[in-house]
Amino acid sequence: MAALLSPLLDLLTLQGTVTETEPVAARLRRIRVEGEGLSGLSVRPGQQVRVMVGDGLTLRTYSIRHYDPEGAVELCVLGHPGGGPGARWGSSATVGDRVRMRKPEGTFTLRPDAAHHVFVGEETASVAFGAMLGALPDGARISGCIETETAADRLPLPYADRLDWIIRNGTSLPEAVRRLAPEPGGIAYVAGEARTVQHVRQVLVREAGWDRRAVLTKPFWTPGKRGLE
Repeated sequence: MAALLSPLLDLLTLQGTVTETEPVAARLRRIRVEGEGLSGLSVRPGQQVRVMVGDGLTLRTYSIRHYDPEGAVELCVLGHPGGGPGARWGSSATVGDRVRMRKPEGTFTLRPDAAHHVFVGEETASVAFGAMLGALPDGARISGCIETETAADRLPLPYADRLDWIIRNGTSLPEAVRRLAPEPGGIAYVAGEARTVQHVRQVLVREAGWDRRAVLTKPFWTPGKRGLE
């Protein structure tokens, strides 16, 4: 089917080739895709691309870890037990594989002029956070809480020493945000599991006095729902 639709897909997608893969954390694998069609794109830190995986007609969405305007997109794919077609693609992609993806999209992006930046999320959010943090200058005010399954699951991030790292099933993210007590006036980026994202938003808005418009949220996944990988 994918072969029959190839002419149409050529019009709707960007194409590239996997040129590098490597583990960057216990369950995160970096995949670099290069191609002439990937050069000169408009990409904002925090945006995503939808990648065709599996049978070639299934789309999965991944945050862009790094973009090279010369024509390269770097993604990080989280592996997990019982993973779907996206996780299987991420674990099996090898150098030389052809990849189709849609153009970068999304509004969960860095607000560079904010007075200060607060990042709250877990493994699925850390890739987008890495792109955002990497675009901030040394003098930026940065804080936040990142939750992982184990310490080995921590994605190396710029300014990691300014973030509070917690282990799952210990202090919850909402409680960690209460302890952090970030002052209103900046921008908060909250991403990850849908219910946790909503809970953290409530802590910031109802308890800490943040303007709800200053809390940017992105639910990357929710238990039992397919397609959010």
